[in-house]
Amino acid sequence: MGIGELDREAHVPEGRPSGTAASPRTLAEALRARGDDGLAALLRARPDLLGPVPNDLTQLATRAGTRASVVRALERLDRFSLQVAEALAVAPDPAPYAVLAGLFGGDRDAAGGEAAEIGAALPRAVALLREQALVWGEDDRLRLVRTARELLSPSPQHPSPTGLGPTVAEATAGMSPGRLQEIVAAAGLPSTHDPVSAVAALTALFTDRERMGGLLDTAPPEALSVLDRLVWGPPYGEVTAKPTPPVSWLRDRGLLLPVSPRTMVLPREVALHLRGGRAHRAPEPRAPELGVARAYRPQVVDGAAAGQAYAALATVEELLKSWDHGGPAVLRAGGLSVRDLKRTAATLDVPESVAAFWLELAYGAGLLASDGEADERYAPTPAYDDWLDQPPAERWARLVTAWLAATRTPGLVGGQDAKGRTLSALGPDLDRAAAPEVRHRVLGLLATLPPGTAADPESLLARLRWERPTRGTSTAGRTGAAPAAASPGTAGAGAEAGAAGPWASETRPPAPAAPPTAPRPAADLRERLARWVLGDAELLGITGRGALSTPARALLNLPLDGPAGPAAEGGGVEPEVAAERAAELLEPLLPEAVDHVLLQADLTAVAPGPLLRPLADALAVLADVESKGGATVYRFTPGSVRRALDTGRSASDLHAFLTAHARTPVPQPLAYLIDDVARKHGHLRIGAASAYVRCDDDALLGEILADRRSAALRLRRLAPTVLAAQADPASLLEGLRSMGYAPAAESAEGDVLVTRADAHRTPPRTAPAPVPDGPPVPDATLLTAAVRAIRAGDHAATAVRREPAVPVTTGGLPRTSAAETLATVQAAALTGSAVWIGYVNAEGAASQRVIAPVRVEGGFVTGYDHTADEVRTYPLHRITGVAELADEDA
Repeated sequence: MGIGELDREAHVPEGRPSGTAASPRTLAEALRARGDDGLAALLRARPDLLGPVPNDLTQLATRAGTRASVVRALERLDRFSLQVAEALAVAPDPAPYAVLAGLFGGDRDAAGGEAAEIGAALPRAVALLREQALVWGEDDRLRLVRTARELLSPSPQHPSPTGLGPTVAEATAGMSPGRLQEIVAAAGLPSTHDPVSAVAALTALFTDRERMGGLLDTAPPEALSVLDRLVWGPPYGEVTAKPTPPVSWLRDRGLLLPVSPRTMVLPREVALHLRGGRAHRAPEPRAPELGVARAYRPQVVDGAAAGQAYAALATVEELLKSWDHGGPAVLRAGGLSVRDLKRTAATLDVPESVAAFWLELAYGAGLLASDGEADERYAPTPAYDDWLDQPPAERWARLVTAWLAATRTPGLVGGQDAKGRTLSALGPDLDRAAAPEVRHRVLGLLATLPPGTAADPESLLARLRWERPTRGTSTAGRTGAAPAAASPGTAGAGAEAGAAGPWASETRPPAPAAPPTAPRPAADLRERLARWVLGDAELLGITGRGALSTPARALLNLPLDGPAGPAAEGGGVEPEVAAERAAELLEPLLPEAVDHVLLQADLTAVAPGPLLRPLADALAVLADVESKGGATVYRFTPGSVRRALDTGRSASDLHAFLTAHARTPVPQPLAYLIDDVARKHGHLRIGAASAYVRCDDDALLGEILADRRSAALRLRRLAPTVLAAQADPASLLEGLRSMGYAPAAESAEGDVLVTRADAHRTPPRTAPAPVPDGPPVPDATLLTAAVRAIRAGDHAATAVRREPAVPVTTGGLPRTSAAETLATVQAAALTGSAVWIGYVNAEGAASQRVIAPVRVEGGFVTGYDHTADEVRTYPLHRITGVAELADEDA
């Protein structure tokens, strides 16, 4: 059954409300018929309509039809709702509900399950489109907003996602009357007197199932093969100057119509006949089910997630501690160099992509920034010290909260921007506004499974693609009809090299004018974001073994003991409260900090668990971390002991420290190492001359001078106990230490300089603000105020005015003299009636208002403003004019 036949047999199906009132003629009228809840639902679904609050419903309808707003609304539809909008774009305007249902059911009855699913999902999709003001009108006259129709309707430049082409009337526009009569005659129809009736006759033929079937029965088999390749789109094909007989047969009867000298198109009516009346090859009324990869006990998931959460805290702490005295330099264009990223990855013993993730996480949480100096470098911020002082669970909650809201996307690091420049970690152009939404959607879908259940990643991605398809990833392309078509000249997927049939022999190389139907970058980015989210969530301990952990459920305001329903997310709990609750749930799962280590004879110490912070900080100075894991292994070396002595500690202090915090006796090799390094430490003194070496042992200085490795320092003896160098003190210290000596730096007064562990910090820095993906969703208070203001403004705009004796208006505002204005508002104040005024505020913005004056004095009029729903005072000199309202509105 074709569109024309469906239109003639249109009826409202059982179970659907019939439109008893007259169908609204404009979108503004449809919005005016809504209740306040309906307007609030529209503004909640499309918050961009609130910037600023529209003056009235006409302005709201106009704004709802703008291209940018409609595109944004279409991109937030689920796949079936988008399919419904696509079907309406190729249906008659207006379209009865029965016509729309026919475009999904077709002539042949669908399988029972599919028909039931479509029958249940179609009313919900139409209601959603109505709620978002993309569709308006009663069921007998459904109208797609004009801008949405223009975006979704087929054209040579923008093929329809349905794979349908233009109608016969559209394809024959501009065709000569003689050529039209030739087509009518070849199709076996009687000649007509004008082109309009000829087009109508062809349309009637192509939408008549019986006559159309008879015409196709006479077609050559090769011609039917050509139609089969075009039926599901794209409907365009390129032909040679002398087409073969099958193509000529189709062209002569109007089954293919020319859109250019070398390009033909399959008319929409013919395609619908061949499809059995269906607009989409594969309607998708139901969201794909989430597959289960594996199920664990919730306790196992929480334990694995808690272990990874603690590892995440240790990694961030290790990263920032390595930059305590100043990190890598900032590139001129911003960000971290490739070499520094590799060095950071080596320090953390992770791949570069994972190192970029930890860098961006610390940066997004405000723990890392550039110091703003002339020689700009990265360093921890003062907020890092505050973060270290917090309990581990609270530190984790802060990191995860920052990650959920961040728009910076570390997965892009190493790729290229639109200009071919490499994207660097901590650099510009890494923000993607869709990232927070994708994170919440992925985690929200994981939460719909029972606790402890891990979702199959591919089924999760399929569900995300259904919930947020991107315009341009057409249904035809997804179903394989023409995913590789690059021009209207190709004859669908079957016209590739080597395809059989007469059409393939005439296919030309793809013309560059037509756009591809391959997935857009936006769709590809959303899928990549989703894959990154799954990996990042595991790194952060949000998920354990692929399943959402209990603390993460609390952080997302989700139920802790069962699957989350559609409305479970965002239960009204403030983010700060949710973070506190998540930290409370995580705290008992984390390992307890210990206050001791186990010393071993091989100059190592084993920490059997996470160490208390003072002990960890002191041990990190005295020893080097050799391995990490459930138990951290530290190794004592001459360099690490010298590092501890540089902080001002003595050998006896180090012996006492180890004795106090070791559960085992101090091994003799370790005691000897400390004493040996302490005996040599400070024997040499380095100061600034440019630099000098001072030592009471002149033989030792002679040994240094004789060492070939000291040649680069350019030393010379000034006195028996003093050597001068042409290197700076820092280079001299480093050079002698590399030669195996243990020099100490001294001040200008000759005192030993104690090197404290004081770290370099940036000035106070705020965390980078996420790039918003459009305006935020308004809260209930704002929605209530906005709806009231729009209603009041609409009342003022639609109020019936009493015609003045000499009506004079400017730009829709009343215009009267000052004397007339004063007299009219005074009379209204005496009688208690309402008037219509034009008003220009201090910024020069003009508006119209309905007020009921109660007092006029001192050059001001005070009255109840129906537009603002409150009492206001207006200067008379800013009122452009006044008009009385008709009696029924007064």
